[in-house]
Amino acid sequence: MSHPLANVHPEAKIGKNVTIEPFATVQKNVAIGDGSWIGPNVVIWEGARLGKNVNVFPGASISAIPQDLKFAGEETETFIGDNTVIREFVTISRGTSDKYKTTVGSNCLLMAYVHIAHDCVVGNNCILANTVQLAGHVQIDDWAIIGGSSAVHQFVKVGAHVMVSGGSLVRKDIPPFTKAAREPLTYCGINTIGLRRRGFDGDKINEIQEIYRYIFLKGLNNSKAIDLVEKELPASPERDYVINFIRSSERGIMKGFSTSTSSFE
Repeated sequence: MSHPLANVHPEAKIGKNVTIEPFATVQKNVAIGDGSWIGPNVVIWEGARLGKNVNVFPGASISAIPQDLKFAGEETETFIGDNTVIREFVTISRGTSDKYKTTVGSNCLLMAYVHIAHDCVVGNNCILANTVQLAGHVQIDDWAIIGGSSAVHQFVKVGAHVMVSGGSLVRKDIPPFTKAAREPLTYCGINTIGLRRRGFDGDKINEIQEIYRYIFLKGLNNSKAIDLVEKELPASPERDYVINFIRSSERGIMKGFSTSTSSFE
């Protein structure tokens, strides 16, 4: 149902049981899935593809042209997965000729004033707390949580099940299953609480801890550490994910643990 004061382009594809509140704008070349709610004063720009049961709160701007001086008007898109909640004044830019799309997965929560720049890829079940700012081309894997007021440098990758402390400056890649805090950003152990909540048992958590003892606690360089992990620790999906993540890192990974800094809780 579109309110009479909403501005919905006749070519927009609107699913069943969609509510579009007063003063919202939905442009052409937009698709909104069944059961979604578009709040007052929301703007859904061209190229937006919203899944089912997406909730968009007042003042949000979805699929605006990217803030990239190289953008030449190419036709690009923004994809939002099912059941994702986009709170007040979130801004999400559509892609450029790099990926031609910006993607946010399903079951995500983007809190107020989050910005997701062009060509970012955010996985499923992620939480970006208030005022998190993602520069262009950032990749965040499933189940990651980014604390409020954190800023993520362009091209950075954040692994699955990562927990980043609020107010962090994320300049380097953050390997999966870890906690990150301090300035400069530093390894603060694995995300044990988050892993338990998501069904990882004690043996699997111990396995992940052992992997990161090699990488961050033995004083080895990254190449030597992951070579030893591959040689000395049994293969598993988690081990191989960590190895491949670090080997493919283009920006390098965050610092290892240092006893000269306070612990992260």
